[in-house]
Amino acid sequence: MRALIRYTAYPLIAGGLFALLLTMATQRIVYWPAFPLVVLAGISIVAVLERIAPFEAAWNHDHGDTRVDALHLIVSHALIQTGVALAFGLRKLLPETLQLWPSTAPMWAQVLLAGAILDLGLYTMHRLSHVSGFLWKLHVLHHSPERLYWLNGGRRHPLSALVLAGPGLTVLLLLGATPIAVGAWMSFMSIHLAFQHANLDYRLGAFRHVLGVAEMHRWHHKREFEDAQVNFGEVFLIWDHLFGTFHDAPRSPGRGEVGLYDNTIPAGYWAQLAWPFR
Repeated sequence: MRALIRYTAYPLIAGGLFALLLTMATQRIVYWPAFPLVVLAGISIVAVLERIAPFEAAWNHDHGDTRVDALHLIVSHALIQTGVALAFGLRKLLPETLQLWPSTAPMWAQVLLAGAILDLGLYTMHRLSHVSGFLWKLHVLHHSPERLYWLNGGRRHPLSALVLAGPGLTVLLLLGATPIAVGAWMSFMSIHLAFQHANLDYRLGAFRHVLGVAEMHRWHHKREFEDAQVNFGEVFLIWDHLFGTFHDAPRSPGRGEVGLYDNTIPAGYWAQLAWPFR
């Protein structure tokens, strides 16, 4: 069972649900509630699989962070849904002459184009968040956990989430991107983020050089700050290859190797939101 999960979990679940989302977008199925329900199903499957085949058994135990991480996830997904709602609402305000989006292209191409634009924006702002003092104070919350599991993908300060996704979403809105294409990609990205931070023993073989899955992303959460300046890609690692931040090694960091050396982040949700301004 563990071997089956190890080599098929991501292709079957993330890949299968991505294909489903593409089909739904092509058929112009109404976004609400169908797409969020697919996301909920994908994330739930990841949470269950962690219990069956964990990467680190100790990371399945509550470290006093589960409740707060759940709140972060709820807020993060509310922001994602807000971004999708903006894509639907603001596109109607753009004059037809200013809509540069290739809306007649096949839906799969539109979804991938939206994903590439958004992912490049996320990569750029992610790197800047590791350089700028204030942006790092907003972003550091995401690096503070000493375990990685399915809820960590949503552990972000709301302002950091806006900083990360804002430029890419703005470009998409200005181009007049097809809203359902944006919604389909952001739905897939939500499922991917659960896999990216999952305490799940799964592998992707050579494709780990292309996609930011857990075995690659754990390097980005290394406790040593200087070692964590790698694998910034949210979904694609192509940007890391292009800009020299890609890193791979035989063994992913595990227990005792992720988090922060000087972890002064408070445990409470509201205290975490206030911490960057103190």
